[in-house]
Amino acid sequence: MKKLMLLAAVAVFGLSSVNAQEVKFGAKAGLNMSNIGGDADDLDGLTSFHLGGVAEIVISDKFSVQPELVYSAQGAKNEETFEGITFESKLKLDYLNIPIMAKYYVAEGFSVEAGPQIGLLLSANEEFEGGGESGEEDVKDGFKGIDFGFGIGAGYKMDSGLNFSARYVLGLSNIADGEESDDYSIQNNVFQISVGYFFN
Repeated sequence: MKKLMLLAAVAVFGLSSVNAQEVKFGAKAGLNMSNIGGDADDLDGLTSFHLGGVAEIVISDKFSVQPELVYSAQGAKNEETFEGITFESKLKLDYLNIPIMAKYYVAEGFSVEAGPQIGLLLSANEEFEGGGESGEEDVKDGFKGIDFGFGIGAGYKMDSGLNFSARYVLGLSNIADGEESDDYSIQNNVFQISVGYFFN
C-alpha cells in the first residue's frame, strides 16, 4: 500500500510538471464530522475542524490535480450510563493529512474529485468524564503512525478564488496498533465541509 501511494504521488507530480498550464495556491478550512468504523462498537461522531494549504495544478480546461497539506482533528466519542451515572469519553486523533485529488470540472466552476490520502498521526488523546472524575490520557501508542484513505467529493469555485467543497474520506487501513491489532480493525471515516480561497 505504501509503495502504491508513493508511485501514485510520483506519477501525479511527474505528469503535472510536464503538462501543467497553471498552478494556483490557496488555503482552506472547515468542519470535520468524523467517526471510527470497523470493529469499534457504539461510538458516536465527533465534530471538529481542519485547516491547511492547497495547490491546484491545471492540466486542461476540464482536469486538474489538487495536492493538499491539511491539519485534521478527528476521532469519535462515546456515552454510557451505569447505575444512573453517565460516563463520557472522547477519542481525539490529530493528523497531518496529504490528499492528492484528481478534479474534473463538469460545468463552469463545478467539479467532482477523487483521490488517495495519507495521514501522519500527530497526537492521540482520550478525554473522559463521569462519576465526579475527569481526565485525559495519551493513547498514541495504541495507534499506527500512518493512515491511508480514499476521498471523494464535489466543489464549486468562483472567479474571485473563493471556493466551497464537500468531501468524504473513507479509511482503508487499520489504525489500531499493538498486540490486539491483528484481530481488531478500526478505520477513520471523515465527512468534511470546506471553504477555501486561491490567491492567484
